[in-house]
Amino acid sequence: MNDRKTRRAVPAVEVIRRPVANPGTVAPSPTPTASVTPRPTPRPTTPSPGPTVSVTPRPTPRPTPSAPVTPSAPEEATASAPRPIPTPVAPRPTAAPASVAPRPAFPSSRPPGAGGPPGARSGGFARPRTPRPPPTNEQILALAAKEHVPARIAKGELEGKMKCRIWRKLHAEEARRFDQVYALMGQNPGLSLADGFGVLQSGLTVAEFLARKERTQRKAAVKTARGEVDDTSIGTFIQGLVEAKTELAIVLGERTVLDTVTNVEPISFVLGRSGRQEKLQVVMMTRRSDWEQLMPHLERDPKLTQKPVNVARQPDKRPFSDPRPFLAHQGQSVRLTLRNGIQLVMPLRVVGRFDLLLGEDGHEVFVPLHALVRFSAEDSLEDSGDASGENS
Repeated sequence: MNDRKTRRAVPAVEVIRRPVANPGTVAPSPTPTASVTPRPTPRPTTPSPGPTVSVTPRPTPRPTPSAPVTPSAPEEATASAPRPIPTPVAPRPTAAPASVAPRPAFPSSRPPGAGGPPGARSGGFARPRTPRPPPTNEQILALAAKEHVPARIAKGELEGKMKCRIWRKLHAEEARRFDQVYALMGQNPGLSLADGFGVLQSGLTVAEFLARKERTQRKAAVKTARGEVDDTSIGTFIQGLVEAKTELAIVLGERTVLDTVTNVEPISFVLGRSGRQEKLQVVMMTRRSDWEQLMPHLERDPKLTQKPVNVARQPDKRPFSDPRPFLAHQGQSVRLTLRNGIQLVMPLRVVGRFDLLLGEDGHEVFVPLHALVRFSAEDSLEDSGDASGENS
């Protein structure tokens, strides 16, 4: 038996109000509204003996109340009620848009050129527009020497960039090297910053480093001087001897070699029978026929004849490496003393980068610059000799 109590459905009540009609018109009849009739709930009955069947109660739908309608008044009241007269609504006045007036400029008490735009307030923090003058070299070098920093860092601080002390904190190892270099500069007043770093990196003493630097500068000066002289004429002369296979007398320090030149290399001559001969060992070179005529009349220096001077490997250590001083004496008679004691008094025909060409046309004498020990112009010697004879 089902002991569950059934819930009665509450009937929905709908209130219908008749709308108010205008005077003089017939009120509309109320429109019948369909009312929701609740569905009867089946009552439980006593089950008869037999198979048990479970009955699931069907859910009862809840009625949805419709929108409330205002009940209308009786027709008699409606007919006698005065009709309300609608009051015309006046349009709301619209405010005219106010015109934007320009903001008055405040008078500036700042003198012209004091910075800031014109009309700005005088109490602001406007930065001056006048550009900072660039630092001079003296200011940069003075600050670099004071702080022991590179010149570019000192220039940056003067321009408002990184401070020198900040750079020293960020680059401690490099700052330590600058301290060592400036200490060397303090001990050696003539030492420059670049030379100080050179001493520090090479491990040499200051004197040794400066001597090596001087040699390097002399080598560079010799190379520059040689590049300013044309060597075409000397090359043409040697090439003519090679092509003609001319028999030559090649004078060395202590002997003379009679041979032909078959080829010319940068640092040596290739001889037909003797093979390769280094150019530094050559003192002079001429045709064999001219040598046989010239040899009996040669003047010699006794000391150099007994012990010839050795040739230095470094051009800057030789007596004559720069060919430019000989250019002013072309066509003049000159006196040359060679390293083995031979003295030549001949007109100077051609000046090359590494060699000189003396003598007459067809009887040339080839003399390398490294074989020279002394040089003088013969005209100047004759003038000095005449002047001394007149004074006596």
